[in-house]
Amino acid sequence: MIRWIQSASSRGVLMAAGAVAFGFGIMPVALAQNGPTAESPPSPDRAAYLQNCAACHGSALTDGQFAPALKGAAFLTKWGGAHADELDRYVRTSMPPANAGALDAGTYAAVVGYILENNGVATSANLASLTIPKLPASNSTLGGAITTRHALPPWPQPANPLAGFKPVTEAELDDPAAQDWPAWRRSHLGQGWSPLKQITAANVKSLRLVWSSALPAGEATTEPLVRGGVMYMMGAGDNVVALDAMTGRQLWRYQRTLPKGVAASGKKTIALYGDKLYAATSDLHLVALDARTGRPVWDKVVSEKTGLRSIGGPLAAKGVIMLGLSGQAPGGALIAALDAETGEKLWSFDTIAQPGTPGGDTWNGLTAEQRSGASVWTSGSYDPTTGLAYWGTAQTYDTGPLRDRKPGLNNDGLYTDSTLAFEPRSGKLVWYYQHIKNDQFDLDWVFERTIGSLNVKGKPRRVVMTAGKAGLFDALDPATGQYLTTADMGFQNFITRVDPVTGEKTVNPDLIPDRTRVRFLCPHAGGGRNWQPTAFDQSKGIVFVNARDVCTDLVPAEGKGILSTGINMDYAPPPGSTGLYGMVQALDLVSGKPRWTVKQRAPYSMGVLATAGGILLTGSVDRMVTAHDQATGKVLWKQQMPGMPNASPISYEVGGKQYIAMITGYGNPVSLGISVLTPEIQMASVVSSGIYVFALPD
Repeated sequence: MIRWIQSASSRGVLMAAGAVAFGFGIMPVALAQNGPTAESPPSPDRAAYLQNCAACHGSALTDGQFAPALKGAAFLTKWGGAHADELDRYVRTSMPPANAGALDAGTYAAVVGYILENNGVATSANLASLTIPKLPASNSTLGGAITTRHALPPWPQPANPLAGFKPVTEAELDDPAAQDWPAWRRSHLGQGWSPLKQITAANVKSLRLVWSSALPAGEATTEPLVRGGVMYMMGAGDNVVALDAMTGRQLWRYQRTLPKGVAASGKKTIALYGDKLYAATSDLHLVALDARTGRPVWDKVVSEKTGLRSIGGPLAAKGVIMLGLSGQAPGGALIAALDAETGEKLWSFDTIAQPGTPGGDTWNGLTAEQRSGASVWTSGSYDPTTGLAYWGTAQTYDTGPLRDRKPGLNNDGLYTDSTLAFEPRSGKLVWYYQHIKNDQFDLDWVFERTIGSLNVKGKPRRVVMTAGKAGLFDALDPATGQYLTTADMGFQNFITRVDPVTGEKTVNPDLIPDRTRVRFLCPHAGGGRNWQPTAFDQSKGIVFVNARDVCTDLVPAEGKGILSTGINMDYAPPPGSTGLYGMVQALDLVSGKPRWTVKQRAPYSMGVLATAGGILLTGSVDRMVTAHDQATGKVLWKQQMPGMPNASPISYEVGGKQYIAMITGYGNPVSLGISVLTPEIQMASVVSSGIYVFALPD
């Protein structure tokens, strides 16, 4: 079967689907046909082509039965007038179809050179300066492997939703059109709530799969974006695709070629801004792609610092693209900002306070190199009212040097477990709030910051909210960082008091671990309110959240342990547990108490989506996606997926029809479940990934 794949330059290129194409080299090729004999060995470029391409495209570039001609009328009809670097980029990022990017750089260069040579282009080092010749008007008919003796019926021309693309504005990221989902958690505010209400608690049981699309097998943790009928998604191996959001038809595709030794990792989000899409790459770059074509506009290094990873994703606001990095590198992690138009580096902020800077004396006397942590592995939020961007940080695993405060010193460990508020362009830290000091349990507060209105002590207040693994949601004043209130999900056992004025948490000193004995803590560091994003219904003051209700024995380790206090963590059920470890909850942020809690055996692996239709969607490690009634938590619909539900579901509308989209694929930190406590739940033996889109029947 042959299908059209749209190139990054919007030129169609034929590829074989379900057949051997470009790079497998397992079908015999007759070198004598239209080529040199044994006495005349092929040139290096031709040899590279014969080895990797001829099996499908043919040894003469026009005689393949499984892929299109690569010279002559058929080729020039689609590529004539393009710069040679466009063809080079397409080949490197799309071929071979089943294993794109697998060939080495020299082989790709030889193949592209051979194709260009056969189309009358003398190659040079600067491919961007070369133009593939256009087909003369008198010869602009299809040729190659397609007959010229018979008239071809016209083929359907599908609508291109990118044809009317307009730049994404700041205003629509602040408050998107109801039908769109153009930013992570839908808007700058990070609420994860959709105003669409065609799908309701009464009819959600009728949801049906309307289209799906495979992604590269591997980590798939990116929440899709949808804007103007186009879906943008990042898959494993730093692949970015644009799809028709109504049909799933691919519009363009970009694939990053990573340096040797760099492991690809999933990202939580990509970002749309202006006429570009921004993607963080696994080699610590930030790339700006033309949102219409997928063609790279600029590609910049975010940081040269070793020991860091990029797994959160960018935040775009005020003409600035901000990105956090994570890892246990000496000196800690960082947040960086680049100019959206040019990629110019604007600023970088060390999330571990350095000696001699504000907060730098809070590390119990450790030198800068001895400090680590404060990872940033969730994207930030932006408040158009205050003009500030909010980012969260994690803990440090190196808890040993901070456990016991030395006389005359401070061991709070700034800026771990904090909310940081920045001016986007200047990088000025306007305020910070540390949610818990000197975290000795790996119960970090690095998750999304949600902005909205909330009734606090009888008065409406604008707030920025977040929670750590302990399930305590702190609400702060977004302009000043002033503490306002806390709501508790009710499963933690180590915080005994929250100061009503400052929000400072008092930790039970008997639970702070050391090597003397086993201590019982709730939740486990891999449990609680974790990686999965929440959804906030501002009209009701309710946050919808899932969690893993599982505890831990803090066990003295033989060596250093998971935490450098010499502690390992053994999973344990909570007191009185019936073995239901997955929890989804509606938490009333006004009263500070849950409205309802529903539990199940399988831990949750997917974030939460709430809609104006009264439904709540999430998914779990048993590959089950569920829709709940927001009012009661009752399960209204369920669907088992081919792979692990991952990232977060989203909702959008095209042509008057509401859709629910979700991805599957391993990759997020909780996607492996808690196998020691739920051994009967089988993980998929085949790692796959895909996008699945549901809607009501017509």
